[in-house]
Amino acid sequence: MIMMMRNYINMKTYIHVNQHNIKANNKGANKPVLTVKNYKQNIKCNEVKFTNGRVIYSPDKPLSCGAKVWIQTEDPVEIVGDRYD
Repeated sequence: MIMMMRNYINMKTYIHVNQHNIKANNKGANKPVLTVKNYKQNIKCNEVKFTNGRVIYSPDKPLSCGAKVWIQTEDPVEIVGDRYD
């Protein structure tokens, strides 16, 4: 089930922190540092809200994108502020 009302996503969702963008921002860039991913879309932003989730570190079994650490939730995720689709 997909629910997109305003900036809400309701499905299994992964939230990644982009360390390269954090480093670039330290040098004066202004790039979004979070990527909110599900099977349908990737949304880049700087803030998200969700109720329940977990942080997973899995160095021996990373996600297909290569991520070894991610936040995972099946609850609705609200994108706060600007979106960079």
